[in-house]
Amino acid sequence: MSEKIYGYIRVFSVDRNEDRQMSAMRELAIPEKNIYTDKQSGKDLNRPPYKKLVKRLKRAAISMGRIR
Repeated sequence: MSEKIYGYIRVFSVDRNEDRQMSAMRELAIPEKNIYTDKQSGKDLNRPPYKKLVKRLKRAAISMGRIR
């Protein structure tokens, strides 16, 4: 079984820069296609990239038999 690694970057507004977080993800060798980025308020979880990541992780967990 091959292990997949994902990253999530969030900055709280569009005028903020995510470069430091992206650099850290690269240092961890996370493939860019597996990095999800949000540039909006963290007041709730209604963030499309976050939801997409959670959905992907749930599918992966189900296929590995990790969600009950």
